[in-house]
Amino acid sequence: MSKRVLIICASVHHKNTLKIAEIIGKEFNAKVIKPKEFELEMIAEYDLIGFGSGIYNGKHHKSVLNIIAKLKNEEHKPAFIFSTATIPVKAMHKDMKRSLIEKGFDIIGEFSCKGFMDYSFTKYLGGLNKGRPNAEDLRKAQDFAKEIKHNKY
Repeated sequence: MSKRVLIICASVHHKNTLKIAEIIGKEFNAKVIKPKEFELEMIAEYDLIGFGSGIYNGKHHKSVLNIIAKLKNEEHKPAFIFSTATIPVKAMHKDMKRSLIEKGFDIIGEFSCKGFMDYSFTKYLGGLNKGRPNAEDLRKAQDFAKEIKHNKY
């Protein structure tokens, strides 16, 4: 019996994070949805949940964090976290990770890569991380999914 995987992804400006979600989702044959498509009952229907977004002011998008806040407590439900960011560091996952653990999720992996950003003052510079995520980032996202699929899940 194959495991059912749900990926919740907020990808606002350039769909950078959606590219990552789709690559990971393809590896799992997962359902990839936007936060506005999420319903609380979905958690029970899936064996593994991915939560991701771009990073905004050091945190995941509020729409994904709001979903987590509304979730009931789970008992060791496996989950993974992913993001794209101007400067990708897993420390930016700490708030989401803490919230998920408090809700009873087991975090089995985290992925982050650079994403193109051209808002605020950077638009005058032509943006930062042009062309990201690139083919190498997408390959790393696929490898991340394979590792979870074959080693941890």
